[in-house]
Amino acid sequence: MKNNKILLLFAHPSLSRSEVNRPMFKAAKELDFVTVVDLYGEYPNFKIDIDKEQQRLNAHDIVVFQFPFYWYSTPAILKEWQDLVLEYGFAYGSEGTALHGKTFMCALTAGGAEKAYRAQGYNHFTIRELLQPLEQTANLTGMKYLPPFALFASRTAVEEGRVQQHVGDYVALLTALHQGRVDLSKASELQRINDDLEAVIASTTEENK
Repeated sequence: MKNNKILLLFAHPSLSRSEVNRPMFKAAKELDFVTVVDLYGEYPNFKIDIDKEQQRLNAHDIVVFQFPFYWYSTPAILKEWQDLVLEYGFAYGSEGTALHGKTFMCALTAGGAEKAYRAQGYNHFTIRELLQPLEQTANLTGMKYLPPFALFASRTAVEEGRVQQHVGDYVALLTALHQGRVDLSKASELQRINDDLEAVIASTTEENK
């Protein structure tokens, strides 16, 4: 069984109001194979320690961005993190190979319903299409891109009783990533990785043990 180390970079500018991201983050913190970083908590003045963040990247196999989907993108500090940490010569360029072979995934919540994220819907694009700048960032830096683990209609998730299942699926996915039980090829074909978790997560077999 593999022993992948996961780096989870969490960005929520209003954590006290969070109903879904907060329990997801809390559950991830309890997993000893996940290093969790609350970017707004660690860098309240946006003074990101580039060397420290690059060392974190070097020490992990899988990188997860967890955030609420704001204006079709990440919260500001996560964009700042990308702009500063993913330097030429480290993340890209002829000698910038530090991220080659690592796996990258977004875990996000969106306030709108799934039907709004379609060509004929309110937002005109799927959630995966709207994340293409991050997918291309993964491609440029040599990382394997996974479709997002996404929850739609997050504003009504509590009253509709969907949070507990979503958090459970998140823990199951992080555990499978840690153990190398995610079929990256099957996953890459999906719009959301949680559209069909059973298909992309292999059960523990003798081969995986």
